[in-house]
Amino acid sequence: MHSFEQIKNWPVRHAAAGLVARDGVTETAGDVDRVFPLASVIKPLVAYAALVAVEEGGIELDQPAGPPGSTVRHLLAHTSGLAFDTTEVLAAPGTRRIYSSAGFEVLASFVAEQTGIGFPEYLHDAVFEPLGMSASVLAGSAGHAGRSTVTDLTRFAAELLNPRLISAQTHAEATSVQFPGLNGVLPGYGSQRPNDWGLGFEIRDGKSPHWTGGSNSPGTYGHFGQSGTFLWVDPKLGVANIALTDENFGAWAREAWPVFSDAGDRGVDSRTEWGTDVTRLKTLPK
Repeated sequence: MHSFEQIKNWPVRHAAAGLVARDGVTETAGDVDRVFPLASVIKPLVAYAALVAVEEGGIELDQPAGPPGSTVRHLLAHTSGLAFDTTEVLAAPGTRRIYSSAGFEVLASFVAEQTGIGFPEYLHDAVFEPLGMSASVLAGSAGHAGRSTVTDLTRFAAELLNPRLISAQTHAEATSVQFPGLNGVLPGYGSQRPNDWGLGFEIRDGKSPHWTGGSNSPGTYGHFGQSGTFLWVDPKLGVANIALTDENFGAWAREAWPVFSDAGDRGVDSRTEWGTDVTRLKTLPK
């Protein structure tokens, strides 16, 4: 059974998926224009807008933001010390990896304050519009209130594989471990030692179990959402994988997603596992 066929057997009402290669080809399955709630998969998009703001000079990565001693970098890397869903400070900045949706809300407010542009508008202008992500929207919390489609996220995945909106140096920093060695809890997977993150992207490294595949390289980065969604990029393989569903994350996802991801990984090399020859893949719209 090739990877795209697997989504038909997932215990969900609706699912759509995409595979994007660095050379600009993409394969999709399901209703790619159906709008799904992203939950935390909005965080990498919010982070990307913040990185655009850094490059435009609106903010700086090491500029104070959030609780005392915290910076933009801390907020992006989940090391500000803020709690998951409140602005309670649980630790000194840079000492623990505390996954925080509240931290992304604080970050969005900071970007808006520094640029004079409401954050949903800034995200639209900095990321959605230039990438042609016409169905994507942030309607509420910058930590979990985004909506999008597979069509739009293939465009974002293509940007991550070949960045145009930010410099190669900024992209490399965002997808490299920030504050190495910090322990923390990866939601849905328990304590991780260490729990490595970049700037808005979780980094796979040696985590096991994990929501990506066993054949994903340690440098794989991305995010999953509690609404049953994920996006990962494997820079070694030169491929990105996207899946959106309308069933909340749970045991079904922990079981199904790694198998799905591994099939996609093998397809990059064999060109057969995804049930298609690479020459038949569509070129991703510019």
